[in-house]
Amino acid sequence: MQISSKDFVFLIGLASVIFLIAPVSLIIYVAMYNNRKKRHEQETAWLKTSFENELLKSQMEVQEQTMQTLAGHLHDNIGQLLSLTVVTLSAIKPDDPLKLREKVDSASQLAKRAIKELRQLSRLIYGQELIRMGLAKAISFELDYLKTADLHAISFNSNYELPDGRKSDKEIILFRIFQEILNNAVRHAEASAIDVVLQQDEQTLVMQIKDNGKGFVEEDVIKDKKGMGLFNIRKRVALIGGEVSIAAQNGTEIKIVIPYP
Repeated sequence: MQISSKDFVFLIGLASVIFLIAPVSLIIYVAMYNNRKKRHEQETAWLKTSFENELLKSQMEVQEQTMQTLAGHLHDNIGQLLSLTVVTLSAIKPDDPLKLREKVDSASQLAKRAIKELRQLSRLIYGQELIRMGLAKAISFELDYLKTADLHAISFNSNYELPDGRKSDKEIILFRIFQEILNNAVRHAEASAIDVVLQQDEQTLVMQIKDNGKGFVEEDVIKDKKGMGLFNIRKRVALIGGEVSIAAQNGTEIKIVIPYP
């Protein structure tokens, strides 16, 4: 069968088009691949920078929260105890032996209470460094300090163990999230009971904080400037690759799950 010149020209044209399309398609594919790779590298660099900035911000906020707690406790508790001690000692009359003994005993009790409060403060200062020893210890120390006020029924259950050699970057951010939630429960929710659970398995770490406070409607809070706290919590959880669920109808229950293989 003989191919006509018209068909021959058509076949040559078709082959030319195919040979032209193939390298052009390859060039376009390589360009698209390089663009995707570049975008991925940019996104990775952005996420790394964002994480480092958030980590630094969380570290500073942990320190600031600790300093605020220290200042308030020194002024409200230890300062008052020492002032009462001074007043008691200044009221001593050497010529009244019965009152003398009573005043000395009172001043001694006040001094012992002040020493006890100072020990609690020292534990709180040390608690800031406990992140390096594990999130559970840092949370436990924070809750132990809150217990000293005898205003809240507090429970804490944990099976968390810090593996050898693990860096504490995620723990610092998670601890700052915990501090923010705890602060909201104490100051805004007016809670009298707070339950904290830290549950760890082979792949995830779950932190759950529940209180019996007045709760809130999340949509209403977000419309207000007070919603920045919830926004920060969600943003920080997302940054460490986790998920957060919030239930605030009867009290508030916040559950955070992060990858923790």
